[in-house]
Amino acid sequence: MTEPVVVVSAAMSVPSGFYRPLTTAFADHGWSSRVLPTRGFERGTPTASRAHDWSYATEVQAIADAVAEARAEDPDRPVILLGHSLGSQLGAMHQLHHPPADAFVVIGASVPHFRAYPYGGLGVLFMGLSVPVATRVFGYLPKPFFGAPGARTLMREWAGFVRTGRPPFAVPHPIEQPTLVVKLQGDALAVSAATDRYVETFLDPAVTERWTYLRADAPEGGTTDHVQWVRTPQVVVQRIVDWYS
Repeated sequence: MTEPVVVVSAAMSVPSGFYRPLTTAFADHGWSSRVLPTRGFERGTPTASRAHDWSYATEVQAIADAVAEARAEDPDRPVILLGHSLGSQLGAMHQLHHPPADAFVVIGASVPHFRAYPYGGLGVLFMGLSVPVATRVFGYLPKPFFGAPGARTLMREWAGFVRTGRPPFAVPHPIEQPTLVVKLQGDALAVSAATDRYVETFLDPAVTERWTYLRADAPEGGTTDHVQWVRTPQVVVQRIVDWYS
């Protein structure tokens, strides 16, 4: 089987360089991978401001361009889209509204509706309510808010998702491409109920496989934390390779 190329859409506010261990782990299996730049968080590039704004659609267009570029470079190689956290939401929008990647992997995926979270989701709801106010005052989302400095349009769309549970894009049908959902045990940002809602909202059960990365399976010094799992990603990469193969 022809080895695929993996296009990675990052988590909110996590720069692409953080994923270097992930691309190295894929390379150890002979797979090619590339991480999309995280707009506003790459060294030497403009951060979000009143004058510099972007949206879910802007980010998804960047995914579409990267998938098209990978296909143009080698039309015979399948493309896997890997979305981490916010990247899994953007990835779902891409798969539904652009020529889709051949397969889809999501890690730390959620529908971040506050009602899916413990204790009534009050902390999450606070973020969903405060983002529109802060972005109206400052023209962007300033620190110390979650995801800051964040673009006002994207963060308002995300905050609406938090408040209502409705994604900021149409879902005309379930995603039809083979999909692997990686749940990180103990993930406080993508709790089980929120991941379940992601699966129910976006995915076709007939082509979806779910796997939980257990703390006990993490290598020495590794973790199943929402973000820090990337530091030692070998177990996750092995699962993806086994699933696709």
